[in-house]
Amino acid sequence: MFSKKKQVSSIDKDQLELIENAQKRIKQKKRLYIHFVIFLIGAVFLIVANTVLGIGKDFKIAGINWFVYAIFAWLFLFIYHFITVFITHKFMGKDWEKQQLEKLVNQQELRIDKLKQNFVKEETKIAQTQAYTEATDNAISDQKKKTSELTIIVAAGENNAIGKDNDLIWHLSDDLKRFKSLTNGHHIIMGRKTFESFPKPLPNRTHIVITRQRDYKVPSGVIVVNSLDDALDAARLDKQPFIIGGGEIYKQSMSFVDKLEITRVHADFENADTFFPEIDETKWQEISRTAHDADEKHKFAFSFITYVKK
Repeated sequence: MFSKKKQVSSIDKDQLELIENAQKRIKQKKRLYIHFVIFLIGAVFLIVANTVLGIGKDFKIAGINWFVYAIFAWLFLFIYHFITVFITHKFMGKDWEKQQLEKLVNQQELRIDKLKQNFVKEETKIAQTQAYTEATDNAISDQKKKTSELTIIVAAGENNAIGKDNDLIWHLSDDLKRFKSLTNGHHIIMGRKTFESFPKPLPNRTHIVITRQRDYKVPSGVIVVNSLDDALDAARLDKQPFIIGGGEIYKQSMSFVDKLEITRVHADFENADTFFPEIDETKWQEISRTAHDADEKHKFAFSFITYVKK
């Protein structure tokens, strides 16, 4: 009614292999023992056959009875059998091969571990070199930033008006002289419309014009770029490059310039269409101010004001 469950052997493969190897060794040793017994009996038989029975009594080789050669030949076979069982099997059998293979595998694993360690060391050195290079580059970059003072220069009304229809709303002779004196010999960065408001490039200054237009035509010596970042890169060797307009360029650069040179025109200009950003007094510190009253050459009173970032 109930079928018997088949018993599962609890002997694993390794144990089974050991048992099989032990059985083989027992058989090998038995065969060797039988060989030894047969050799002894055979040797006695050969001696008796020759000396007692007279078989091949007169057959000699180099003066020695033939059965002596036969016994030595058989002894050689027995010794070979003995070596095969106790020496060759031990040093060149499957166990020996397995041991040699394990040694080779262990050696390869040690070599791989050494290679991994060397690789990790090399990676660490490379990472340290890269980190050092980046730190050095950053230090150099910071040093360049410290030795370069990016400045905005602008004339703006009390309501921050700076122009209308791409032109100034006023004409202040001293303001133009100050602009020329400060920017002389430096890079001046501007938008396309500001550049086009000039009759020609200003002398003794390097013009950098920011425009999105492709193939924008400019006179020789004028640098054309597509972004403010590119403009700053082009002026990186100048110790004090100036940003001179227009309104959008001023807005983009207010957060990272170092200095403001402001000509504050003391009047409101409601008809203006371009304005300068508000100056946050919490971020900027006024370090100098020079007032100028209105006169026959200047329709409006104005002040030259210098701010530096706090």
